[in-house]
Amino acid sequence: MGSLFRSEEVCLAQLFLQSASAYSCISELGERGLLEFRDLNPKVSPFQRRFVGEVRRCEEMEKTFTFLQQELRAAGRVPGPLSESPRAPAAREALRVQEQSEQLAQELREVTRNRASLRDNLRDLRQYLHVLREGQRFTSLPAPLGSPPRPRAHSDREPILDPSLHQHLERKINFVSGVIHPWRVTSFERLLWRACRGYLVASFVEMPEPMEDLATGENITWVIFLISYWGEQIGQKIRKISDCFHCQVYPYPESEASRTDTTTKLHGRIQELSVTLEETEKYLAEVLDKVALALPTWRVQVQKMKAVYLVLNQCSFDVTKKCLIAEVWCPVQDLTQVQDALRQGSYQSGSSVECFVQRVPTSERPPTLIRTNKFTAGFQSIVDAYGVASYEEVNPAPYAIITFPFIFAIMFGDVGHGLLMFLFALWMVLYEDSPRLRQGTNEIWLMFFEGRYLILLMGAFSIYTGFIYNECFSKATTIFPSAWSVATMANHSSWSSAYLATHQLLTLDPNITGVFRGPYPFGIDPIWSLATNHLNFLNSFKMKMSVVLGIVHMGFGVVLGVFNHVHFRQKHRLVLEFLPEMIFLLALFGYLVFLIFYKWIKFSAADSLMAPSILIHFIDMFLFTSNAENRPLYPGQVPVQTVLVVLALASVPILLLGTPLYQWCRQHAPRMPLATGEQEPLLEGQEAGNSVNTTMEDVESGGHSPDTQHLDFAEVFMHQAIHTIEYCLGCVSNTASYLRLWALSLAHAQLSEVLWTMVMRNGFVGLSYVGGVVLVPVFAAFAVLTVAILLVMEGLSAFLHALRLHWVEFQNKFYVGAGYKLCPFAFAPDTWE
Repeated sequence: MGSLFRSEEVCLAQLFLQSASAYSCISELGERGLLEFRDLNPKVSPFQRRFVGEVRRCEEMEKTFTFLQQELRAAGRVPGPLSESPRAPAAREALRVQEQSEQLAQELREVTRNRASLRDNLRDLRQYLHVLREGQRFTSLPAPLGSPPRPRAHSDREPILDPSLHQHLERKINFVSGVIHPWRVTSFERLLWRACRGYLVASFVEMPEPMEDLATGENITWVIFLISYWGEQIGQKIRKISDCFHCQVYPYPESEASRTDTTTKLHGRIQELSVTLEETEKYLAEVLDKVALALPTWRVQVQKMKAVYLVLNQCSFDVTKKCLIAEVWCPVQDLTQVQDALRQGSYQSGSSVECFVQRVPTSERPPTLIRTNKFTAGFQSIVDAYGVASYEEVNPAPYAIITFPFIFAIMFGDVGHGLLMFLFALWMVLYEDSPRLRQGTNEIWLMFFEGRYLILLMGAFSIYTGFIYNECFSKATTIFPSAWSVATMANHSSWSSAYLATHQLLTLDPNITGVFRGPYPFGIDPIWSLATNHLNFLNSFKMKMSVVLGIVHMGFGVVLGVFNHVHFRQKHRLVLEFLPEMIFLLALFGYLVFLIFYKWIKFSAADSLMAPSILIHFIDMFLFTSNAENRPLYPGQVPVQTVLVVLALASVPILLLGTPLYQWCRQHAPRMPLATGEQEPLLEGQEAGNSVNTTMEDVESGGHSPDTQHLDFAEVFMHQAIHTIEYCLGCVSNTASYLRLWALSLAHAQLSEVLWTMVMRNGFVGLSYVGGVVLVPVFAAFAVLTVAILLVMEGLSAFLHALRLHWVEFQNKFYVGAGYKLCPFAFAPDTWE
């Protein structure tokens, strides 16, 4: 059974589906998401497959749904939420969905078209009414006899012609009226005067209320124009110019009675159209309500139905054309669920013949399946970004759950910064079910949210390493009393008042009894934050810590390779690869770790000045020499170092030639019959561990196929040579690569101290009320810079370096990552979104 430590056992199986129940069975399997289907018709065009008609029908319904969705958005409506995901519809239900959706779409088209027509007519009538009203002011009749004469006034509201001159005019006056866009008025008026040479009188006035522009949909205050002219040719020119400027021209009655009668009729028609438009809007709202209620369910159903038919197109028919055969990759532990799903699908379709599943032997490498949950998914995605694990290969993800946050925290160790990161991640974890957090559109935010548990552990481990470094926003905390006693030093020294006045720096000598009372209970003593040589102390401590942790991390990666060798029955690799690799690593760099701890234990403060240099000893070890000025750490150190170097060098040819020679000897050796139940070990690069996926003939022949008996020795040797060179040089370069832990840790600490000194410390300078007021913006600036620089930028930098250490320095010791994921056929729960 598979687990997080290794991919699950996956087998190749065949599904035998009755034609009548195939749709229901595939739908049931899609709801459970257990199988990955293989295409059995790779050479058949998608347009020549059996269920292409059903797929096209689903696509036509999706086009209809897209139209309905656009209409909902145009009306400012949002589809209703889905309480539960509907199942793929049966044939009759699919026809009903198609009919109802097409009927609603047709109704929407007709109602929308009628509403648009009614709006256009109502708009034209209102514009015409405004034209008549404004024109009436220009062409009103003279006052009755006996009334006092009206004084002349130069106004746009005055009549164009003097009414007393009507009876003297021999020619008939004609009118052209309409509306024009306000941006075109100036050009329109100028062209009229130039084309008609002044044989007209034009008046322009803005419409009292804005109306919609059909081209842009914006509300515009249109301009009404009324043009009086003499002569038919002038009238033709005016009409052509009006058409060129896209003016809406309306007939203008000549007599006062006709204009009054037309105005009355317009009022009646406008009222009728308003009532009709209101009823149309109500009916449209009812149709949209039906669409908003049914569309989410229909869309999910059709998407599932289309997915089922696409899977059915990958199946092949048997010779009787009555049964569909599908090939699938299936986890072995889910075979019972698959059979249960087939039984359930056959029952739902009403078929009397049950469908069944049958396992098929194969030599093809199965896909990789590693089940994850919301906690482990983030760590697994980090590993998969490097490469998906080969089938049944050791999975680095469970070990990265601890090692990745810890290595990150070594570079990011600070109690304050880690606490902020931890609280941010804790907030995301506590409200992880909130739709507002899950359905964000920002990719960066979604990346943070998916890695919330990773960030939570990184923050927790940073708090832990922050306590070890004794740093909280770059300041030391005194949780326990310091192990150094200044009073004891003062009592045993000649510190007089004059001496203290002339010496700003004092030295604490740990060799004096009582000055140093032992190590600090946890972490680094806070008195080091006051010392001038604290940077030298931290440099030495963090550099050695980085080397020790790096060598342990790499050694752990080499040990994990043992599980792969044992699982794939390649026990010769234990002697010919694992053993030389461990000898090479431990004889050189494991010995370096021994020297570091031995020097820490052997030398105390009393004889620290006599302690030799580990670096010089390590260099002399490779040169097979000794330095008289650098005293040995222990008796017989030079012979021990010589033996270790010889062992390391002797392991290289074994690592280089062992596996190729073993493969060559095994290939040319006479084959002996196997005992009952005995199986030979697999060849180089062969996957095993699954009796389902490997036939007995393949196992007995020692490979996936008879071709594996004729291995290319040169290719095997070249592969092993590359591996040997990469490992030997990598042990050196990778050990140096772990020094980034020391460098980034110091950089983070120094940047935190600079930020505190340059920003926050200035807020504490003033002790009066002014200092308290200044502290507010100073703290705001400190908080913003802390989050932007130390949390975001430094956190991202530490994350990337931890990622590199896992991918290059750790995983390449045992992890191949040449597999491909199992992608089961499953209906996504968020299909509608």
